[in-house]
Amino acid sequence: MAVSDLADYPWDAVAPYAAAARSHPDGIVDLSIGSPVDPTPAVVADALRAATDAHAYPQTVGTPALREAIAAWYARRRGVTGLSVDQILPTVGSKELVALLPLLLGVGAGDVVVHPRAAYPTYEVGARLVGAVPLASDDPAEWPAGTRLVWINSPGNPDGRVLGVQELRAAVRRARELGAVLASDECYAELGWEGEWASTAVPSALDPRVTEGDATGILSVYSLSKQSNLAGYRAAFLAGDRDVVARLLTARKHLGLMLPAPVQEAMTVALGDDAHVAAQKELYRARRAVLRPAVEAAGLRVDHSEGGLYLWATAGEDAWTTMGRLAELGILAGPGHFYGAHFPQHVRFSLTASDERIAAAASRLRAARPQDS
Repeated sequence: MAVSDLADYPWDAVAPYAAAARSHPDGIVDLSIGSPVDPTPAVVADALRAATDAHAYPQTVGTPALREAIAAWYARRRGVTGLSVDQILPTVGSKELVALLPLLLGVGAGDVVVHPRAAYPTYEVGARLVGAVPLASDDPAEWPAGTRLVWINSPGNPDGRVLGVQELRAAVRRARELGAVLASDECYAELGWEGEWASTAVPSALDPRVTEGDATGILSVYSLSKQSNLAGYRAAFLAGDRDVVARLLTARKHLGLMLPAPVQEAMTVALGDDAHVAAQKELYRARRAVLRPAVEAAGLRVDHSEGGLYLWATAGEDAWTTMGRLAELGILAGPGHFYGAHFPQHVRFSLTASDERIAAAASRLRAARPQDS
C-alpha cells in the first residue's frame, strides 16, 4: 500500500459541524482535537531559546543529557528503575513513531497489528501502510498467530480507559507468546482522575510488576505534548527492549528522523521539572470538574474516562446526530466513528480549551438538558 492510497483525512468530515458551531452568537467552543491551549512553561521556552545556536547536526540517538533525563523521569514518575541510555530513543513527536513503527520493525503484508477497539486512528494507518492486517481487540486471548505488533494505550485516547498492572501483565505475556513487540502508548500517564488512579500513578508497561525484571519485547512510548504543552515542539521518546531500540535507531538514522537540538535541550529541562506538570494537571482537573457534570446533565453518559485528556460520552444515538445537536449549541466534539467501527454512538470531548470556553460549553449544555416529562 502506498501513502497515496490512504483514505481522506477524517477530520475533513467535521468541517460542516465546525461551520455550524462558529455561527453561535457566543462563538464556537472547540473540544474536538486535543491541542493544548495553555502556554509552554517559561522554564522550557527559556531552555529552547538558550540552545538556538544549533549549527551542527543533532544526533538521532539524542544527547547523553536527554537520555539520562528520560531514564531519571521514568524512575521518578513511572516507577521504572534501571533503564540505561541504550534503552532510550527520542522521537519527532509520537505520531510519526506510531505511523512508522510497523515499517521500522519490518512488519509486512499478512502480518497482524493489534490495536485497541477504541483507538487513535494512526495505529491502523501504520498497519495498512505496510500491508499488514489491523485488528481491533482489547482481549489478549483474541490475538492470533501471525501478530507481529501489539499497540496498547493507557490512559486511552479516546476513551480514557486505564489498564492496571494485571491487565498490562496479561498483554505482555500474550505478546511474548506470539513473538510480537508490545508497544504501550502512555502519553496521558500523568492524567489519572478517578478510582484508584485519583491517588495512584498510572502504571507503565515497563513497570517491574509487569515485566518481572525483563523488558524483552516491550516498548513504552511517551510525549511531552500534553503534560508540558509542547505539542508544537514535537517532543517525544520511547524506551524498553535494548535490542529493539537498537534496530529502531539504525533505521531512524538512515531516514534522518532526528530531533532538533534546541528541542532536545528543552526536553531535558522539561523532564527535570515536575512543578509545571503538576500545575497543568490542576488546570485540566478544574476544567474536567466543570465539563463532566454538564455533559451528563445534557443527557449523555460518560464511559470510562478515568484517565487522560478526554470525556468519552454517548447520547444513545448515532454520533453524527449528537455532533449536529452539539453544533447547534456552538460546541464541536469528535465523532466516535473516527476511532474505529465499534463506537458509532460515542463522541469525544477534549479538555484542551480555556477556562472561559469550558465554562461556556458547560453553560450551554446545562441549558439544553432534557426536560422532565
